[in-house]
Amino acid sequence: MSHFMRHFALSWRQRQALRGLLVALCCAQLASAQAWTLALNAASRRVFLQVGNGTFNADNALVNQVSVNVPANQVGTGTAQPMTSNSTQANSPLDNFTVCVPPAQVYVGGSYQRSNAGNGPATARLQVSSPASLVSAAGDTIPFTEISWTITSLGADNNPNVIPAGAFTGGVQTLATFTANTYNENCHIFSYANSAPRAAGTYDGRVTYTLTAP
Repeated sequence: MSHFMRHFALSWRQRQALRGLLVALCCAQLASAQAWTLALNAASRRVFLQVGNGTFNADNALVNQVSVNVPANQVGTGTAQPMTSNSTQANSPLDNFTVCVPPAQVYVGGSYQRSNAGNGPATARLQVSSPASLVSAAGDTIPFTEISWTITSLGADNNPNVIPAGAFTGGVQTLATFTANTYNENCHIFSYANSAPRAAGTYDGRVTYTLTAP
């Protein structure tokens, strides 16, 4: 089984002095450009996945973070708050083409290759797992379902299903399937729902993206 995992940290802060908020991930969506799917040559069976910063076909221990400060007068109003990342990945690791605009957009891309039909399944599965809640040092929680994302990709096709928009479920969820010998990529724009007031503190959590070809 080919298997690749990338971790991605999420943090949410509420500044006690200002009663403001912080969560991570951000920005605007281009409805006409949602994802790239690029053909790859057949090769020995392998999967590759990159979320945020990384290098093509290489391991990378870096865990990028997304966060947002919610103004004091917006805390718990139900007005969604855009998030930003410390990722600087603007270009595709495959061919260096510019696809994202950090820090508002987080690069997500990956590939599945096989040499022939007998060298593995026809598709690989992209999943993300998230804990039930972000948690502060005091033990206060925010449901991970408060964080969602839209998608875009500079110059790409209008294909919302390559790696679709969505929201974390507080569990394991399947995002997409990648056809063999393709590279798929787009940019995720995260936001915090801000649906209720929260206790002051720093709230942290981590999600893990996994690409698997059983």
